[in-house]
Amino acid sequence: MAAAPPRLFSFARQRGLLLALFVLALLLVVIAELSAAPLAYYDLAQMATTGGTLAIAAAGQTLVILSGGFDLSAGALVSLVNAVLAQEFPSPTQSPLLPILLGIAIGLVSGAFNGFFIAFLRMQPIVVTLSTMFILQGLTLLELPKPGGTVPSSLSDLFMGDAIPGILPRPLALLALLFLVWSWLKRTRFGVAIYAVGSDPESSRAAGVRSAFVQFMVYVLAGGCYGLAGVFISAQTGSGDPLVGNPMLLQVFAAVVVGGTRLGGGRGGVLGSMAGGYILMLFVNILLVLNVSAYFSTVAEGGILLLAVLGAAIGRDTALAHAIRHARAVWRARGMGHRPSQRSGLSQRLVLPPRVGGNKLRTATARPSWAVRNAEALRFAVPAYLCLIIAIVATEFMLGHAMFHWSYYNSLLVLSTFLAILALGQGSVILTGGLDLSVPWTIGLCGIVLAGLVKGSDVALIYALPIALLIGAAVGFVNGAGIVVLGVSPIVMTLAMNGILQGIALVYSNGTPDGFSSPLLRHFMTDATFGVTPVVIFDVLFVIVAVLLLQRTSFGRRIYAVGNGERVAALSGIAVGGTMIRVYMLSGVCSALVGTLLTGFSGQASLGMGDEYLLPSIAVVVVGGALITGGRGHYLGMLGGGLLLTALQTLLSGTTLPFATRAIVFGVVVLGAVLALRERRA
Repeated sequence: MAAAPPRLFSFARQRGLLLALFVLALLLVVIAELSAAPLAYYDLAQMATTGGTLAIAAAGQTLVILSGGFDLSAGALVSLVNAVLAQEFPSPTQSPLLPILLGIAIGLVSGAFNGFFIAFLRMQPIVVTLSTMFILQGLTLLELPKPGGTVPSSLSDLFMGDAIPGILPRPLALLALLFLVWSWLKRTRFGVAIYAVGSDPESSRAAGVRSAFVQFMVYVLAGGCYGLAGVFISAQTGSGDPLVGNPMLLQVFAAVVVGGTRLGGGRGGVLGSMAGGYILMLFVNILLVLNVSAYFSTVAEGGILLLAVLGAAIGRDTALAHAIRHARAVWRARGMGHRPSQRSGLSQRLVLPPRVGGNKLRTATARPSWAVRNAEALRFAVPAYLCLIIAIVATEFMLGHAMFHWSYYNSLLVLSTFLAILALGQGSVILTGGLDLSVPWTIGLCGIVLAGLVKGSDVALIYALPIALLIGAAVGFVNGAGIVVLGVSPIVMTLAMNGILQGIALVYSNGTPDGFSSPLLRHFMTDATFGVTPVVIFDVLFVIVAVLLLQRTSFGRRIYAVGNGERVAALSGIAVGGTMIRVYMLSGVCSALVGTLLTGFSGQASLGMGDEYLLPSIAVVVVGGALITGGRGHYLGMLGGGLLLTALQTLLSGTTLPFATRAIVFGVVVLGAVLALRERRA
C-alpha cells in the first residue's frame, strides 16, 4: 500500500478543520451575544438536535468526495427513509431497532446502486447520482404522496434527549460515535486507499489499490450514512414528509467544503464536515435572530459554498495565481482576436469537422456529403427517433387518437418546446464537458420576474421579455466567469448559483409570486384555432437556428473543439475561456426563454416551476446521443430526445400510473442511455 494515512494533528493538513472549528466557536459567541438571555444547556442541546441530520449526511458525502466522487442523491435518500419509516411503522410501541436497521439498509442498497454504475461500469458520478436522485424522489412520492404518517415514539426516545444528563446530548453522542468509527477506518488499508484514490486514481491503481472496490464501498458507506440521517430526522420530527430532504442538496456540499474537505478528493475528514453542518445551521439562526427573512437562507448557503471553495483555492500553493494568469490569457486572446489555428489537426478529432483550411485545401479534396460528415452523430441520434416511433405506436394502442391525428402531434410539439430549447443550452454546456445545475431556478426566477412585470399587459411584454432574457444571460455569465476565471467546478458553481437564485426569487416575490401572463403570450402558447399552435412555427425556426449555430458557425465549432480537449483547443488558438463563458450565457438565455414560455403556457409563474426540468434537460441531451463528457453530439439528436421524453410523458399521463412514476422513468432512461453510449467515444 502507498503512503501512511494523514497525521491527525498535522497543522498543514488540518488547516481547514481548525478553521471550521474556529468559525463554529465564533458563531456560538455571536449567538450568545445576540440572545436576550445567556445560552443554557437546553439551547445547546436544541442546536445539536437541529443540525444533527445535516452533520450525519455531510459525513457520508465526505467519504464520496474524499475518493474523488460526487453524490447528488443524499437529500432524496433522506426523504425516502423518512417516508418509509412514517408509513411502515405506525405503532408507537414499535421497537426502535427494526426502523433503524431498515433505514440504514435502504441507504446501503441505494449506495450500492450508485457504486455499481460508477465503480464497475465507469459511468459519470454526476449523471448516475442525479438519476438516482430522481428515481428515489419518485419512490418517495409513491410511498408517501403528502406529509403525514407517524414514527414510533421509541425512535425519538432513543435519539433525542441526553446521553449524560445536563452534559452531553444524544445527537452529539451519536456524532462522536461516527467520528470514532471514522478515526479507526481512516487508519485501515481501506481508509488509506480512499485518500490514495482521491489524490491520484491512476497512481493508486498502479500501486495495487483496488480502485473499483474502494469506490463501490465508499458509495455504500455513504448511503448508510444518508439512511442514518433519514432515521435521525424521522426521530426528530415524529412524522413523514416526502420533501424533507430536498433542501439538503446544496447544504450537504456547503457543509463538506466549509469543513475543509477538498473537492476533487484526497484531503479532508468527517469531523470538519460535521462542524460545517453546524456552521450552516448557526449562520441561518443568526439571520433569524437579526430578523432577516428566512428566504435569504439559500442565498447564504450558496454564497458560503462559493466563498469556501475560493478560500480553499487561495489556500493552495498557486491555485489563485493560475486562475489569474488563465483569466489574463483568456481576455488577451479575445483582445487579439484569436481564432482556431488552421494548422491544427484538431479537426480530425471532431465529430462534426470544422472548415479548417482555405480555398486551396477545399479545392484540393472533394467535400464529403452531409450524410458522411454527420454519419457518427446521426448514428447515435437515430435510436431516439426509433424509440419515439415506438412510443407513438404504444400511445395509439393504449390511448388512441395518436398516430393518425394531427392534434396529437400539435400537442406533442407544443409540450416538447421547453425541452427543445433547453437542449440547445444544456446541450452546448455538455458538449464542452460541463453541466448546468442552475437551470431550475433560472427558469423560475425569469418566469416570476416576467409575470410580475407584465401583469396581464401586452404592452409591458415589450420590455419585460428582454429583461427576463438579460437576467438569464447575466446568470450564465456569472456561472461561466466563476468556472473560467475563478476555477470553480462547474457542478459546484451552478449548484450554488441555483440556490442563490432560489433565494432571490423568494425575496423578490416574498414567497408568493404575483402577476400573470399577457394575453398575447398566452395566445402564442395555447391557441389552436387554425389547428397549429403559433409556438409550433417558432419551434421550427428555433430548430433551424440551433442547428446552424452548432454546425455552421465558428462558435459551434469551438464548442466541439473545447469538448474534445481544452488543452488541445487552447494550443490550436481557441479562446477556451471565452467560449465556455458564452456557452453558459447561452444556457442561461435558453432557461430564461423557457421560463417565459412556461409562464405563457400556464398563465402565471410559480415557485419551483423549473424544478422538474433539471433531469429532463440532461436526459434529452444524453438520450439524443451526445457524450456526457463532451465533444460528441448533434442538436437534431437532442431534439429527438426531447420529443421522445415528451411522448413518454404523454403516454404515462394517460395511464393509471401515479404521477411519481415519471421521475422514475426519466431516471432509468438516462441511466440506460449513458450506459449504452459510455464506451463509444469517437
